[in-house]
Amino acid sequence: MARFLFVVQGEGRGHMTQALALRSLLLKAGHSVVAVLVGRVEGRTLPAFFTEALSEPLHQFDSPNFVKDKENKGIAWGATFSHNLWQAGRFLHSARQIRQWVKHYRPDLIVNFYDLLAGIAHGRRSLGVPMVCIGHQYLLEHPDFRHPHWGLDRLGLTLNTRMTARGASLQLALSFDDAYADTRKIKVVAPLLRSELYELQVSGGDFILAYVNNAGYGKEIIEWQRAHPHIKVHCFWDRKGEPKTYTPQPNLTLHQLDGALFLKMMASCRALATTAGFESVCEAMVLGKPVLMVPIRGQYEQQCNAHDALRAGAGIWANSFDLGRLLDYLPRHQARIEETRAWHARGRQKLLHLLEQVAGQPSMVANGPVSGANGSAAHG
Repeated sequence: MARFLFVVQGEGRGHMTQALALRSLLLKAGHSVVAVLVGRVEGRTLPAFFTEALSEPLHQFDSPNFVKDKENKGIAWGATFSHNLWQAGRFLHSARQIRQWVKHYRPDLIVNFYDLLAGIAHGRRSLGVPMVCIGHQYLLEHPDFRHPHWGLDRLGLTLNTRMTARGASLQLALSFDDAYADTRKIKVVAPLLRSELYELQVSGGDFILAYVNNAGYGKEIIEWQRAHPHIKVHCFWDRKGEPKTYTPQPNLTLHQLDGALFLKMMASCRALATTAGFESVCEAMVLGKPVLMVPIRGQYEQQCNAHDALRAGAGIWANSFDLGRLLDYLPRHQARIEETRAWHARGRQKLLHLLEQVAGQPSMVANGPVSGANGSAAHG
């Protein structure tokens, strides 16, 4: 059985969710995860849902972080660049730490969940261990992906993505569906989501569910609901100093982030309004819930997510949280629950098979080799 070491970008909770989902998949197949390395985000502690799920050694290292704008909505790119440049010495030390941990734990394969320093550590001098990169960002490198526009933001994302994958044996691109064929370096696989998602009972409730990673967008939702007090809204946000549950006005409830409660409420909501993060949109597709996506200001990656999710039939996108547009869209939405779940099951088997191939292990996939265009599996 193979020994895997994870390196996880700490900026987004989605990468941690992916790591936990892959850990479960590997353990069920008889493999082991020898250690988990996570980039440290200034001013934040690792969420309990992540740390409490791990029994393996967990190490943190200093890593580059985004600096948010004054409205706490988007990214201040100038401040982000200067802040991280000032910390360059610390980050080079982190790359050396990653090399030391790899040498100590001696894994058969490194799995990099879109961490920049793992790519730097692997690319400067080979770590002597193959590395595979996992993330939806690698789909943006696919020759058939249709980008919303060209600009400096796209260039910056492209450079960062390529740096994370320096020296990687494969790039595993997480995709909303199986519309993209494999290339030599990019293999298209299914999203890595929490297993409990697939066990939820779906129902149609009387409220709109919202999720905003940047608290500044919470103000937009509060203002919209104040103007439409008859619409019931539950919103999850990450805002320090606020109570666990807060009701500022009738029919509006604000919740601090709670992964289990969020999934439960998603299963029973009318629709989801969220920033265009990959995981939350994928979760809504599994449950057949229509989505309004509002890309975080300054994040080209989220603009790409919104456009590709629109293509895949997840919902609609807008530049602000105008929930009226979502309500108008509801009658037109066509849920694709069966197709989505079939792709997830097939694509996870393919992902496991590819990892085992690179790690030099015989495949544990019951259906045999997985290959071919559009991520199709060979069924016996």
